[in-house]
Amino acid sequence: MAVAADVKLEGLRAATDKLDQISENEKSGFISLVSRYLSGEAEQIEWSKIQTPTDEVVVPYDTLSAAPEDLNETKKLLDKLVVLKLNGGLGTTMGCTGPKSVIEVRNGFTFLDLIVIQIESLNKKYGCNVPLLLMNSFNTHDDTQKIVEKYSNSDIEIHTFNQSQYPRIVTEDFLPLPSKGKTGKDGWYPPGHGDVFPSLNNSGKLDTLLAQGKEYVFVANSDNLGAIVDIKILNHLIHNQNEYCMEVTPKTLADVKGGTLISYEGRVQLLEIAQVPDEHVNEFKSIEKFKIFNTNNLWVNLKAIKRLVEAEALKMEIIPNPKEVDGVKVLQLETAAGAAIRFFEKAIGINVPRSRFLPVKATSDLLLVQSDLYTLVDGFVIRNPARTNPTNPSIELGPEFKKVANFLARFKSIPSIVELDTLKVSGDVWFGSGVTLKGKVTITAKSGKLEIPDGAVLENKDINGPEDL
Repeated sequence: MAVAADVKLEGLRAATDKLDQISENEKSGFISLVSRYLSGEAEQIEWSKIQTPTDEVVVPYDTLSAAPEDLNETKKLLDKLVVLKLNGGLGTTMGCTGPKSVIEVRNGFTFLDLIVIQIESLNKKYGCNVPLLLMNSFNTHDDTQKIVEKYSNSDIEIHTFNQSQYPRIVTEDFLPLPSKGKTGKDGWYPPGHGDVFPSLNNSGKLDTLLAQGKEYVFVANSDNLGAIVDIKILNHLIHNQNEYCMEVTPKTLADVKGGTLISYEGRVQLLEIAQVPDEHVNEFKSIEKFKIFNTNNLWVNLKAIKRLVEAEALKMEIIPNPKEVDGVKVLQLETAAGAAIRFFEKAIGINVPRSRFLPVKATSDLLLVQSDLYTLVDGFVIRNPARTNPTNPSIELGPEFKKVANFLARFKSIPSIVELDTLKVSGDVWFGSGVTLKGKVTITAKSGKLEIPDGAVLENKDINGPEDL
């Protein structure tokens, strides 16, 4: 088997060398990832060695010291910070063509607008200079460059850089897809957000930030509206010299597949469902044993990134992602930024309130954030205190609502859902304006179009046709 792997790697290396669309850094990063994959270095987790992290390792948020009251002290902290949003994803699952971050979230503002407004208000309030970095992929780069121009007069420094572009590997003969005539975008892929560390270094941005005296980067998904700068967390990390911090939050039944933090052989590390032996998957999904999951809000020391990238020490678990392109089976190998936690010194988790995890992955999430469950203050999406239940309503919308344009067309206005527990909608359903939903509501258009009239109040109702309204 070893011989076959060597032959595969040499063939791949020779073909990759001839690809002129990518840099030498990208070629060597790609070959190194593939060589790790072929060597089968992935160590199996020994289930019996897994320990639940203590409060020293996963710190409860409410035990953090208060942020300094002195504005000048806070300015000093913030001047060490950079915010980096992962902006490589397209809004394709929601029926959009460009970067996901330009979907309108609320009051006509996009994800990117809100991020810029938030950082602007921080810079203004404290007189600091927190820059914004956007890590794009080759899929989102051109569009993002155009969009960023509209912020050219804003009081915020915006940097963009691209994550690596790797060739997809044809499963059959283990050669790069682009070397077989697939020269368009389909031949390539961005290798997951674990690539943020080498890309930050290769782009030259890391050196620029270090030269400006920056110390920490706050990394988050651009579609997580809860991922805002938290001065208490920054203060804690600087005082305790933690090189890496992952924000985790208590699991609900909706998050059972999310990665979790464990203590393993004296270090903290991320455990993803893909690493769990089959016989333990149900245990992994239970909320009893593994109570927290990774929000992908990460705080990382910039000097530590530099040290580890240069030593090629960030050997994160490889996630093989098989795909098909025009009938050809291909493989792409990816890594996740959260898996880097075990390589950093004094790495910790912080168990944060659920409000710091508000991702918009589908139109059902868009319904939550556009509703009266939230208001918008200085770019921050704030939860309505009138909602007494700490968890959000569970919302399931049928395929008719999947694309943003269709979703928006089907609501004259977004219903009031402050007192809603669950909503399930299927079929050709249309909502009038001023509708209120409470308790458990199921709406099924069994035959033809079903219109919910203006001003309707539906409480604990199961609606199958106009006669049930």
